[in-house]
Amino acid sequence: MRPMLLQNGNPKSLRQALIDAPDTAARFFWGIKGSACLGDIRHGSRLGTRLSPLAGRSVVLATRNQLVTALALIELDGLVGRLTLCPPDVSREQLLAVAKVAQADGVVSDYPQPDPSIQNWVQIGFEPQRTVAIQNPPDQYATEWILLTSGTSGTPKLVVHNLASLSAAIKPSASDADQIVWGTFYNICRYGGLQILLRAVLGGASLVLSDSAESPGDYLGRLAQHRVTHLLGTPTHWRRALMSPHAADIAPRYVRLSGEIADQSILTALRQHYPGAMVAHAFASTEAGVGLTVNDGLEGFPESFLQDAGTAIELKIKNGSLHIRSAGTAAGYLGGGELKDQQGFVDTGDAIELRNGRYYFLGRVSGVINVGGQKVHPEEVETVINRHPRVEMSRVRAKKNPITGSIVVADIVLKKTDCQALASADGATLKSEILSMCSTELPRHKVPVTINIVAALSVGATGKLARHDF
Repeated sequence: MRPMLLQNGNPKSLRQALIDAPDTAARFFWGIKGSACLGDIRHGSRLGTRLSPLAGRSVVLATRNQLVTALALIELDGLVGRLTLCPPDVSREQLLAVAKVAQADGVVSDYPQPDPSIQNWVQIGFEPQRTVAIQNPPDQYATEWILLTSGTSGTPKLVVHNLASLSAAIKPSASDADQIVWGTFYNICRYGGLQILLRAVLGGASLVLSDSAESPGDYLGRLAQHRVTHLLGTPTHWRRALMSPHAADIAPRYVRLSGEIADQSILTALRQHYPGAMVAHAFASTEAGVGLTVNDGLEGFPESFLQDAGTAIELKIKNGSLHIRSAGTAAGYLGGGELKDQQGFVDTGDAIELRNGRYYFLGRVSGVINVGGQKVHPEEVETVINRHPRVEMSRVRAKKNPITGSIVVADIVLKKTDCQALASADGATLKSEILSMCSTELPRHKVPVTINIVAALSVGATGKLARHDF
């Protein structure tokens, strides 16, 4: 086992980790239009020289190019006092609001136009010709990392972490770490994507960075080019990927899903598509950190996960919702607001149900559809619909009704081989089959009133199904 790069039990700064690593010359970050050898930036770079005046300050990082983001994170960690990460889907108005809450002294960005209301706006980009002639100042600060919550049109909540809490779930690397190539559909400014960046830097591996401008097929092509071994994304990411002919171009050893409920249909599809890979699904949130990882290929998780005392991660069920306490839990919200209860547990807001010794995720508590006073979790209905062999993915939503308040409707995307049903009488038969499945497995109020066959479903910037665009 190669030891993880630790100091007093916690990770060092990212740049110091690279300085101490023995084999950075063989490790790369690959972006859509460029690459960087980690060995070339371990002691400093032109980018780091430009950022050095920000030492000790509160800085917002707002970048769209993920390679630029990765390099900036390495230079800023240990240099600035507070580092706030803004994903590219954050609007200008949200960015200004975030900068105010974070008490930012400046913004580091690759946006084409600086915002005139920000006095210290540092414009950066990818510089393929790098230099180590001028060594950057040594790390001076234990940087406070601020991540934004997702799923809101207003000002996101700002979640306070440090490098130790962000990397709490990362285990020491195996001896073959230098042969691992990570890939992720996530943006690395959000919790899920940042986890993969940290695994690459601290674990001694390379990383193929995705780009919001490229299709799943194009990204799969780059992953194949660099021989990805470990690939992560949401179930929606994976469903879209499997719809691409380029899904057959990769042969990962490890496949992982998180961010949404991983139902049995997508887990089984991935096991069939990549028989040589371990298929796992995990639960994590920006506030709670990584809560659990399931490696048995089945949806849900065993009841024993809650009974294992003395582990680094503690789980409990309260009022039907999953609660988590661990070393990966955030310290709190910047600007105030309750994140943890008095015992240090975070309420994830995800409803779960125990059935035959196994817990199953039902969906977000906040996303419940009210049908005449009875609750319907959209994800629970989608799990049933997705079992149909001709369905690629589905989205269940509410439609206003004058009698019950809401009724349940479902939009479905068919597998490529069944798309002819979109314009044929076969579509009526298919809808009838799906409704019959739902009627057999679900209470009456949860059965969709209408089934719509659609060409595609909207996906948000986080890689999750967009549930508020209707």
